[in-house]
This record gives sequence, C-alpha cells and structure tokens, in this order.
Amino acid sequence: MKRTYQPKKIQRQKEHGFLKRMKTKAGQKILKARRLKGRKKLSA
Repeated sequence: MKRTYQPKKIQRQKEHGFLKRMKTKAGQKILKARRLKGRKKLSA
C-alpha cells in the first residue's frame, strides 16, 4: 500500500513556504504568532 505522504520539496514550498505566508494578511498573522512563540522555523 502506498503511504499518503509522498514528500516533494517544490510542492511543499508552494503550499507552506515563507513567501506564500507573507502574501496574505492571515499568513502574516501566522508568522507573527510563530515569531512570538519563538519558533526556530517560521515556515516550511
């Protein structure tokens, strides 16, 4: 049986990458929250 998660770097960046997050107000809010929490990685 094929597993559900088949990693692909480009697809991952396009969906969850930093630039995608920065494009929208909601995405910027996510990054802000992650900065405040002190996350080492802000996005994929």
